[in-house]
Amino acid sequence: MNTMNTITNALPDIPRLYTAVCEWLACVMYLAVIHRCAPMRRTVAVASIGLPAMIAIQYFDGMMPIWFWIIGMLLAFSGMFAIVLLGAGTGKREGLYIGARAFVLAELVASLHWQLATFLRAAAGVDDPPQWASISVSLVTLIVVYAVCFGVAWLVERGNFSRDEPTTVTPQLAVGTVAITLVTFAMSNLSFVSTNTPFSGRIGQEVFYIRTLVDFCGFAILYAQQEQARRLAANMELASINAQLESQHQEYLASKENLESIGRLAHDLKHQIAALRAEVDPQHAAAGFEQLERSVAEYSAQQHTGNPVLDVILTTKTRTCDERGITFTAVADGSLLAKSNMSSMDIATLFGNALDNAIEATSRLADPQQRLIRLALYRQGAFTVIRVENYFDDSTPLSRDAAGNLRTTKQDKSRHGFGVKSIRHIAAQYGGEVSIHAEDHWFTLTVLIP
Repeated sequence: MNTMNTITNALPDIPRLYTAVCEWLACVMYLAVIHRCAPMRRTVAVASIGLPAMIAIQYFDGMMPIWFWIIGMLLAFSGMFAIVLLGAGTGKREGLYIGARAFVLAELVASLHWQLATFLRAAAGVDDPPQWASISVSLVTLIVVYAVCFGVAWLVERGNFSRDEPTTVTPQLAVGTVAITLVTFAMSNLSFVSTNTPFSGRIGQEVFYIRTLVDFCGFAILYAQQEQARRLAANMELASINAQLESQHQEYLASKENLESIGRLAHDLKHQIAALRAEVDPQHAAAGFEQLERSVAEYSAQQHTGNPVLDVILTTKTRTCDERGITFTAVADGSLLAKSNMSSMDIATLFGNALDNAIEATSRLADPQQRLIRLALYRQGAFTVIRVENYFDDSTPLSRDAAGNLRTTKQDKSRHGFGVKSIRHIAAQYGGEVSIHAEDHWFTLTVLIP
């Protein structure tokens, strides 16, 4: 017999019932702190069914041979994943992410509780496990440890997740979380597989101490990972807001320039009208009137959509397009924006960013006949549809990041590239979606808002 692979004074295994309750409570704790897309009735129903299901999985695993242990843990994790996925109504990636965090938390709490419980048992001098397990101290220890641990976890994690917005989980974040979970589980249970490694314990209490410590480190790493992801998202949000403010400032400067141009036009009109009154030659007078009409027409091309904010945006962008030799056509029912309860700032940001991107893209085209932009705002079923199309040169491939957003073509990527992200953010605020297509030299941005 190889004593190197035997645990001295091995502690009894954690009861299956305790493990099932701990895993279920971990799922319930995360359902309480994350954003739920599912109604409360569904969440309660899933949680109610989840407890007996987790108990059944644990007792089923207990009846299987030792080689079934890994499969049994996968079944337990699958049950936790199902509780989170169905109870919160999240996507599969988000459910996997939260399920992995709940699994590590459950491993930590279960190990810590059993370590404390066995220590108290030894301190009380009770050697008969059935006798010790029957006393009320065991139940009190379970209630106190679980209540304190999951209460602290709730206080810690509620600041790490938003209940108002879904948790954004990138593929990299999901893969990293699963990898941390697997390493944590493997290292914390290594002593149960083999004591003949540099990272294994050989004494019963020591094994559980290592398991608890490794699980705590895994939970701390996952917490730090989520905190970093949240801070990155906040920085991106701040950068997007700064980009919106920059866009609004540019709109202000353009409007100021237009007002100054109108002032100069009014000043010139006074002199031109005075000259026409003194003109006695009919042909010269007619030519002067034609020149006056052209001057006034340049500033009388006002958009009338039914929404004053949209009118200003489209009028300003129309003049910008005229200056750059771009043919811009707009067919818009601005009253639909009022029905969608869209704020003035969101209207200015959404349409301003969409048209700025289109103007920038078409301005680079060498052929003036290809400088085309079309905007449409109309109702389709229960949705308000905003469609902005522009001709583009498909010889330069469009690049996207991991989230599907277009990468900016500008050199200063720290200050640019937030136009489409701002549009997506605004659409999400109103329960809408954004789609982007590039085909046959036409780039199409479509926003659907209920």
